[in-house]
Amino acid sequence: MPPRNERMRPGSPRAAPRLRRLRRTPALRNLVSETPSIDPGRLVYPLFVTLRGPAVAAPGLPAMARRDVRGTVEEVLRVSAQGVRAVMLFGVPSRKDPLGKGAWDPQGPVPRAIHALRRALPDLVIMADVCLCEYTDHGHCGVLRGSRVDNDRTLPLLARAAVTYVDAGADVVAPSAMMDHQVHAVREALDSRGFEEAMVLAYAAKFASWLYGPFRDAAGSRPSFGDRRSYQMDPRNAREALRELEQDEAEGADALMVKPALPNLDVLARARRRFEVPLAAYQVSGEYAMIKAAAAQGWLEESRVVPEILTSIQRAGADFILSYFAGELPLPAEETAA
Repeated sequence: MPPRNERMRPGSPRAAPRLRRLRRTPALRNLVSETPSIDPGRLVYPLFVTLRGPAVAAPGLPAMARRDVRGTVEEVLRVSAQGVRAVMLFGVPSRKDPLGKGAWDPQGPVPRAIHALRRALPDLVIMADVCLCEYTDHGHCGVLRGSRVDNDRTLPLLARAAVTYVDAGADVVAPSAMMDHQVHAVREALDSRGFEEAMVLAYAAKFASWLYGPFRDAAGSRPSFGDRRSYQMDPRNAREALRELEQDEAEGADALMVKPALPNLDVLARARRRFEVPLAAYQVSGEYAMIKAAAAQGWLEESRVVPEILTSIQRAGADFILSYFAGELPLPAEETAA
């Protein structure tokens, strides 16, 4: 073995880099960070809107609250003061039916919330989820034919809902039912009505996941029978996810989403290498609930873990992230791990 002074002499071929030099102080770490710190302006806050009643949330899950239109505006005013500039609206109707007619009711919770938010915050990016599961009495994402969801009969209903939301003032509609050709149906309907500037965010790779439980409780959208594995994606399939993303881009999606985020960082990273359009990832309700539960037990420090996980999603390729933690800022700008 060569003498120590030879091993470490600058310029010596045997000199090993000291990577810890890049980590010595917070300022140095920020200077050379490969991924920007989490920006609230890159987060989208999901919200559940009803027409009446006080805010109701499951214990320990404040962001999963159902709020009426006034409460929704108050909540968005609160988080906008912290830098959040975008929301995703989900409607919780007072009545449901087999077709989910409430999804395109211009006096429904989502259109009324859009009108109110547009008046209160003209520059807010308002996104509206486009699905039937919250509005159908059976809890599935489309029209039933027997015990199966009829893909093609569902498409015009999704398109009708999307037009209703854009007509109310939404900037972005997000078809999430995982029906084949839902993006084409929505895009065609918007364009035919003069809404060419409305953006379509496709839930393109939406996996059948057990992490959606708290959302389904908040939205009242649990299926009354069966499950959604015949139309949501098999979590074992990454190549198929890329085909879904590719198809939705070809049909006119302006941005593509991977959901849930954390279990599918590999899909997100592969999508980032393949697609130039903006990519979104949804840190879903189960991911939120797990962190909340662990923090309540004192097993982890929420204020450190949340930005660490959000950074991992961003590092994998997400341009923006849907997260219930958007309502619980500010996040530490640096030092996301011990």
